[in-house]
Amino acid sequence: MNTSRRAIFAVLSLVALVAVGVVQGRDQGGQQPSGQQPSGQQQPAGLAAPPAQQADQQQPPTTIRRGINYVSVDVIVTDKDGKPVMDLTQDDFAVAEDGKPQKVDTFQIIKLDALETMESGPPRPIRDDNDEEREAARPDVRLFVLLLDDYHVQRGNDLSVKKPLIEFVQNQLAPADMVALMYPLTPITDLRFSRNRDATIAAINQFEGRKFDYRPRNMFEEKYAMYPAQTVERIRNQISMDALKSAAMKMGALREGRKAVIFVSEGFTGILPAQMSDPVASMPGFNNPYKGAGANTPQPTARDQMISDSDLIYEMQQVFAAMSRQNTSIYSVDPRGLAVFEYGVEKGVAITQDANALRQTQDTLQVLAANTDGRAIINRNDLAAGMKQIIRDSSAYYLLGYSSAQAPTDGKFHQIKVNVKRKGIEVRARKGYWAYTVDDVARANAPRKEDTVPTAVSTALNDLAAPARDRSAHFWIGTNRGENGLTHLTFSWEPAAIVPGQRQEEPAAKIALTAIAPDGRQVYRGRVPPDDLPPGASGVGKGGAISFDVPPGQLQLKMTVEGSRGQVIDTFGREITVPDFTSVTMSFATPRVYRVRTIPELNALKANPYAVPTTEREFSRSDRLYVRADAYAPGGITPPVTARLLNRGGQQMSELKVQQAPGRPAEIELPLSPLAAGEYLIELNARSEGGSSAQELIAFRVGR
Repeated sequence: MNTSRRAIFAVLSLVALVAVGVVQGRDQGGQQPSGQQPSGQQQPAGLAAPPAQQADQQQPPTTIRRGINYVSVDVIVTDKDGKPVMDLTQDDFAVAEDGKPQKVDTFQIIKLDALETMESGPPRPIRDDNDEEREAARPDVRLFVLLLDDYHVQRGNDLSVKKPLIEFVQNQLAPADMVALMYPLTPITDLRFSRNRDATIAAINQFEGRKFDYRPRNMFEEKYAMYPAQTVERIRNQISMDALKSAAMKMGALREGRKAVIFVSEGFTGILPAQMSDPVASMPGFNNPYKGAGANTPQPTARDQMISDSDLIYEMQQVFAAMSRQNTSIYSVDPRGLAVFEYGVEKGVAITQDANALRQTQDTLQVLAANTDGRAIINRNDLAAGMKQIIRDSSAYYLLGYSSAQAPTDGKFHQIKVNVKRKGIEVRARKGYWAYTVDDVARANAPRKEDTVPTAVSTALNDLAAPARDRSAHFWIGTNRGENGLTHLTFSWEPAAIVPGQRQEEPAAKIALTAIAPDGRQVYRGRVPPDDLPPGASGVGKGGAISFDVPPGQLQLKMTVEGSRGQVIDTFGREITVPDFTSVTMSFATPRVYRVRTIPELNALKANPYAVPTTEREFSRSDRLYVRADAYAPGGITPPVTARLLNRGGQQMSELKVQQAPGRPAEIELPLSPLAAGEYLIELNARSEGGSSAQELIAFRVGR
């Protein structure tokens, strides 16, 4: 590495100066740097993130605070052997913000012990988002993201890192610890924390490095497969660093305390040597005049090298800012161990150029760790010993709090420096925090506005958000007009999906259903599927439906979930009000929602008016919703139905096309691919010529 490049990377080691000098230089006018995007969402046209895209400007900093100006700082103190020093007192610490001393108001010693954690009972499995959020907020839980950067790990080196990673999961993590595994292209919406160690180990065993292998493996990579190798390498750098920011964003949303990203990578390459700078990345060697030319190839110019290094510096600054906001540390793990070459002898790269490239990749790992309060486990063959330090750092530290004397409201980065009176020890603390802006303070101090979301919308969304905890089956209960003044009730169920890490002795096979009227009379009793269905027949263990007529009014439903041997797995009870469709002026039957994945499924559904609706209300973007809804008006008239798609705030997004033949239910077909992940509602409206009307809301959630 020449002198100018060494100077550039030396600057990076002083993150506070970089953040205040360079990042603030891009943030005049109160703007904040961009970069909080889900991994894998970049487009080739946007290789250089333009300063105009200030995504973070709308997000207040997520520092640990009690009040607007309260700042929390976690401090790791270790001796020369890396062992935690935990006998310090509040008086041993001195904290400065932007060089000005601060008074430490709160002092806490954080020590997590796996044995003590187990005294409160076995940890709970993570079944859904609510479990994830609740468990992650516990003070005795450590939170880790394992980012396997396959874009920057060479094939073969992935094998050497699997064993220490597996040993880390098996032997270092406590039962209560939560870990999520991701790759550079993993969207933030797919990032899930778990306590299922077997599933995590299985995923680690599937890890395969792809460094310098530009063959596309998905539709996103096919978009730039024909780009030059140097361009693709730059895209990969941005994707991996965006993945780091996404991991920090996810963890910051779950808790404010200390968190760690274990970044398995060989670091970032700025400029590829001429022998590897193929004109078409996915066609190695094709039309490359320097392929196999050995050391007699052009070297990067000083200007090209400076631009490349500046791009890397800028991208890493965005990572530093994201990690600082979310109080998250990066622990870089280099699977190469004691590395000798970056490209290998077979590439024919000059020794000096190869050594400079190797040093640059290691420098990027060092800088990422040093500037986010983590550690770089590089240039060592004993990776397991280094990874033990990750647990030590996350298990024993001090938590200091102070109210900023400056009380800044400039929206800028403010440096924090922590010193300890005792000599011969190492002190590591977060480098600083991002202050609120004047607008942020005004919003925080403003009186709370009344909820403007319509009550009906809130009720529908609350029903959607209510988690079905410890449920072995999902149910749907619908009503429509029956004969002779009765109401036709349909009960359907589906077995709950097995969640990784959840103990489930046997899946549900049947449901025993009993319907009881207010006077104690049994209106219905039976099993779904029925008892006369032979074992192993189609439908057993796959859910089912049953319909029967009941009188209007209150009805109690008792449901017993049975296994394949008739044993009781679970029991439920539900009170419902059966509507009277003979006495109302205008009403809707319970809308029926169907999940459709293929055109043949859609055609079969349209041809079957008695199809059983799904019990689910969460779908993927590859699904298509099909809705049937009966509307009733006086005199046996079928009123016209209109429909709208609403966002979770109740605002209209679009009108929906309704197909409705005379005397038939209204039918709506809604592809979900244009919708982003989130919660939505379908609003159904029916209106008669006399002016009476009815409305029904269907809430649903779209995942990835």
